[in-house]
Amino acid sequence: MTSRIVYEGDLRTRMTHLYSGSEVITDAPLDNHGLAQAFSPTDMVATALGSCMLTVMGIKAREKDIDLKGTEVEITKVMAADPRRIAAIQARFRFPARHFSEKDRKILEHTARTCPVALSLHPELKKEISFEWWEGK
Repeated sequence: MTSRIVYEGDLRTRMTHLYSGSEVITDAPLDNHGLAQAFSPTDMVATALGSCMLTVMGIKAREKDIDLKGTEVEITKVMAADPRRIAAIQARFRFPARHFSEKDRKILEHTARTCPVALSLHPELKKEISFEWWEGK
Protein backbone atom coordinates (compact mmCIF):
# COMPACT_ATOMS: atom_id res chain seq x y z
CA MET A 1 0.00 0.00 0.00
CA THR A 2 1.02 3.59 -0.65
CA SER A 3 -1.33 5.49 1.62
CA ARG A 4 -4.35 5.30 3.88
CA ILE A 5 -7.17 7.86 3.77
CA VAL A 6 -9.68 8.42 6.56
CA TYR A 7 -12.84 10.51 6.19
CA GLU A 8 -12.98 12.76 9.25
CA GLY A 9 -16.40 14.28 8.56
CA ASP A 10 -17.38 17.77 7.42
CA LEU A 11 -15.91 17.06 3.95
CA ARG A 12 -12.38 16.56 5.33
CA THR A 13 -10.00 13.65 4.74
CA ARG A 14 -6.69 12.81 6.39
CA MET A 15 -4.18 11.03 4.16
CA THR A 16 -1.22 9.20 5.61
CA HIS A 17 1.81 8.21 3.54
CA LEU A 18 2.56 4.77 4.95
CA TYR A 19 6.31 4.72 4.31
CA SER A 20 7.08 8.04 6.02
CA GLY A 21 4.04 8.58 8.22
CA SER A 22 3.60 12.12 6.88
CA GLU A 23 0.03 13.37 6.71
CA VAL A 24 -1.96 15.68 4.46
CA ILE A 25 -5.47 16.97 5.06
CA THR A 26 -7.94 17.84 2.31
CA ASP A 27 -11.13 19.89 2.53
CA ALA A 28 -13.83 20.44 -0.05
CA PRO A 29 -13.48 23.80 -1.84
CA LEU A 30 -15.76 26.76 -1.18
CA ASP A 31 -17.48 26.32 -4.55
CA ASN A 32 -18.37 22.72 -3.69
CA HIS A 33 -19.92 22.91 -0.18
CA GLY A 34 -16.60 23.07 1.67
CA LEU A 35 -14.68 25.37 3.96
CA ALA A 36 -11.44 25.43 1.91
CA GLN A 37 -9.31 25.20 5.05
CA ALA A 38 -6.84 22.93 3.24
CA PHE A 39 -6.06 21.72 -0.26
CA SER A 40 -9.05 20.17 -2.02
CA PRO A 41 -8.54 16.85 -3.83
CA THR A 42 -8.51 18.69 -7.18
CA ASP A 43 -6.03 21.23 -5.75
CA MET A 44 -3.83 18.25 -4.87
CA VAL A 45 -3.98 16.94 -8.46
CA ALA A 46 -3.03 20.32 -9.90
CA THR A 47 -0.32 20.86 -7.30
CA ALA A 48 1.02 17.33 -7.83
CA LEU A 49 1.68 18.24 -11.46
CA GLY A 50 3.90 21.16 -10.45
CA SER A 51 5.63 19.18 -7.73
CA CYS A 52 6.29 16.27 -10.09
CA MET A 53 7.66 18.60 -12.76
CA LEU A 54 10.03 20.25 -10.28
CA THR A 55 11.10 16.88 -8.88
CA VAL A 56 12.05 15.34 -12.23
CA MET A 57 13.73 18.60 -13.24
CA GLY A 58 15.70 18.37 -10.00
CA ILE A 59 16.77 14.82 -10.84
CA LYS A 60 17.90 15.89 -14.31
CA ALA A 61 19.60 18.99 -12.92
CA ARG A 62 21.51 16.88 -10.40
CA GLU A 63 22.72 14.61 -13.23
CA LYS A 64 23.92 17.64 -15.20
CA ASP A 65 25.29 19.59 -12.20
CA ILE A 66 22.75 22.42 -12.66
CA ASP A 67 21.64 24.41 -9.61
CA LEU A 68 17.83 24.73 -9.55
CA LYS A 69 17.56 25.75 -5.90
CA GLY A 70 15.03 28.54 -5.54
CA THR A 71 13.07 27.65 -8.67
CA GLU A 72 9.33 28.24 -8.13
CA VAL A 73 6.18 27.16 -9.91
CA GLU A 74 2.81 28.86 -9.48
CA ILE A 75 -0.17 26.59 -10.13
CA THR A 76 -3.63 27.72 -11.20
CA LYS A 77 -6.42 25.15 -11.42
CA VAL A 78 -9.35 25.86 -13.75
CA MET A 79 -12.54 23.90 -13.08
CA ALA A 80 -15.31 22.98 -15.53
CA ALA A 81 -18.89 21.79 -14.97
CA ASP A 82 -21.09 19.05 -16.46
CA PRO A 83 -19.29 16.96 -15.40
CA ARG A 84 -17.37 18.77 -12.67
CA ARG A 85 -13.69 18.26 -13.42
CA ILE A 86 -10.35 19.99 -13.81
CA ALA A 87 -10.41 21.59 -17.27
CA ALA A 88 -6.92 23.12 -17.20
CA ILE A 89 -3.83 23.42 -15.06
CA GLN A 90 -1.62 26.44 -15.56
CA ALA A 91 1.96 26.14 -14.34
CA ARG A 92 4.22 29.19 -14.38
CA PHE A 93 7.87 28.38 -13.65
CA ARG A 94 10.25 31.08 -12.44
CA PHE A 95 13.93 30.36 -12.33
CA PRO A 96 16.45 32.04 -10.02
CA ALA A 97 18.90 34.70 -11.13
CA ARG A 98 21.63 32.56 -12.63
CA HIS A 99 22.71 31.58 -16.12
CA PHE A 100 21.13 28.54 -17.79
CA SER A 101 22.38 27.57 -21.26
CA GLU A 102 19.84 27.25 -24.06
CA LYS A 103 20.58 23.51 -24.21
CA ASP A 104 19.97 23.08 -20.47
CA ARG A 105 16.74 25.07 -20.70
CA LYS A 106 15.41 22.80 -23.45
CA ILE A 107 16.39 19.67 -21.56
CA LEU A 108 14.75 20.87 -18.34
CA GLU A 109 11.57 22.03 -20.09
CA HIS A 110 11.21 18.69 -21.89
CA THR A 111 11.87 16.84 -18.64
CA ALA A 112 9.13 18.85 -16.89
CA ARG A 113 6.57 18.35 -19.66
CA THR A 114 7.11 14.58 -19.61
CA CYS A 115 6.95 13.98 -15.86
CA PRO A 116 4.91 10.95 -14.68
CA VAL A 117 1.98 13.05 -13.46
CA ALA A 118 1.76 14.99 -16.74
CA LEU A 119 1.78 11.74 -18.69
CA SER A 120 -0.90 10.26 -16.39
CA LEU A 121 -3.43 13.07 -16.73
CA HIS A 122 -6.25 12.76 -19.28
CA PRO A 123 -5.20 14.15 -22.68
CA GLU A 124 -8.23 16.49 -22.74
CA LEU A 125 -7.00 18.24 -19.59
CA LYS A 126 -5.18 21.35 -20.82
CA LYS A 127 -1.71 21.78 -19.40
CA GLU A 128 -0.62 25.39 -19.96
CA ILE A 129 3.06 25.52 -19.00
CA SER A 130 5.29 28.60 -19.11
CA PHE A 131 8.96 28.98 -18.21
CA GLU A 132 10.42 32.33 -17.13
CA TRP A 133 14.20 32.18 -17.27
CA TRP A 134 16.36 34.91 -15.76
CA GLU A 135 17.82 36.89 -18.63
CA GLY A 136 20.58 38.76 -16.78
CA LYS A 137 24.26 38.62 -17.58
